[in-house]
Amino acid sequence: MVAPAQTTQIPSAPAPSEVFYPDCDGQPMANNTEHFEIIVLFKSNLEMLFAADPNVFIAGDLFWYPIEGNNTVSCAPDVMVAVGRPKGRRSSYKQWEENHQPPQVVFEILSPSNTPQEMSQKLLFFDHHGVEEYYIYNPATNELQVWLRGDLGLEWVALEQEWISPRLGIRFDLTQADLTIYRPDGQRFLTFVELEQRAEQEYQRAEQESQRAEQESQRAEQESQRAEQESQRAEQESQRAERLATRLRELGENPDLL
Repeated sequence: MVAPAQTTQIPSAPAPSEVFYPDCDGQPMANNTEHFEIIVLFKSNLEMLFAADPNVFIAGDLFWYPIEGNNTVSCAPDVMVAVGRPKGRRSSYKQWEENHQPPQVVFEILSPSNTPQEMSQKLLFFDHHGVEEYYIYNPATNELQVWLRGDLGLEWVALEQEWISPRLGIRFDLTQADLTIYRPDGQRFLTFVELEQRAEQEYQRAEQESQRAEQESQRAEQESQRAEQESQRAEQESQRAERLATRLRELGENPDLL
C-alpha cells in the first residue's frame, strides 16, 4: 500500500498589521558626551525654530520604517525633520502612517564607533528612501559633509565657507573652530546652558526695567503730590486774600486802592 504523499505547509507571511516594529536596538543614542550634546543642539534648536508650525515633526534617534510589513529595513538618524507631518509623540516613524512622506532632512553626528561601511549603508538608505538633504558632521575634525537631492539622487556638495539649507533655511558657518549654525533670523543655535543664561539675562533686564518703571511712577506720584500741595497753598492764599478784601470793604476801605 502506497503511503499518501506528505505536503509541506509553507507558513504565510504575517499581515502588515501583525508585524512588530521595534523602537529600540539596545544601542545608546550617543557614544560620548560631545556626541550627545551636538545631537541635542541640533534637535532642540530646530524644535524652537519650528515651534509655531504644527506640521513640522522633528525627532532624535527615532526608528524610521519606510516599508509597511518589513521590519528589517529601518534606520534611526541622529536627527530628522519631516516637513508637512504633525507634531506629536511616536514610538517610531512608520512612513505609510505619515502619508508616505519620508523625512526630508537628516543629520548624522559621527562618533568613533561609526565605520565607513555603516555610513555608506546609511547614505544608500537615505538616498533610496527619498531624503532631500543629508548632513554628516564630524566633531573630531570639524568637518561638515552635505548631500543634496538632484536628478540622480543624493549628490555630494562641495562646500566653501558657509552653506544654507534649502529646506530649513539655517546657515552653517564653516570658518570657526567649531561648527556654528544660525537661524534664518540670524540668531545662533544655542546650548541649553546658553539659553538658560540668556533667559536669566532677559529676566534681569526685565526686572531692572520694572524697577525703573516703578521709580518713574513713584517720582511722577511725588510730583503730582507736590503739584497738588502747591495748588492747595495757592487756593488757601486766594481765600485769605479774599477774606482780607471782604474785611476791608466792611471797614469802608477799598482794597483795590491799597
